[in-house]
Amino acid sequence: MSIAKNTICLWYEKDAEAAARFYAETFPDSALKAVNHAPGDYPSGKEGDVLTVEFTVLGIPCLGLNGGPTFKHSEAFSFQVSTEDQEETDRYWNAIVDNGGEESACGWCRDKWGISWQITPRTLMEALAVGGGEAKRAFGAMMEMKKIDVAAIDAARRGG
Repeated sequence: MSIAKNTICLWYEKDAEAAARFYAETFPDSALKAVNHAPGDYPSGKEGDVLTVEFTVLGIPCLGLNGGPTFKHSEAFSFQVSTEDQEETDRYWNAIVDNGGEESACGWCRDKWGISWQITPRTLMEALAVGGGEAKRAFGAMMEMKKIDVAAIDAARRGG
């Protein structure tokens, strides 16, 4: 058993295993590693219930904790997924939204467990890094979008 030095712990009400399985099926370099059951009763569960789930998302080690309804997710934490093109952007966005998630603004969406995702085409990040007018135009175009439209960002970068 290899334990990562730093692991992101994500609090779920009760569905950490289902979330981890979805992430493993949706994103490359993602996997469900282990399902750990509670050795005794705890405030939001009973002995034998799934307590924690060890998984990776895009190579990032995570621990899903079934901690009950006390704490909720917010946009203060999100996974940012860099995509190469519209096809990849659509694939991840649609997987999240079509699986009980919801759209937000500027490339953000939320999965059905409340975790926020930024599905961000590389062209947008490149435009912002360039700065100046190109960044301003790309940023302005992004501000009008939910899912990022790669062609529209590229047109904004060119000044069109």
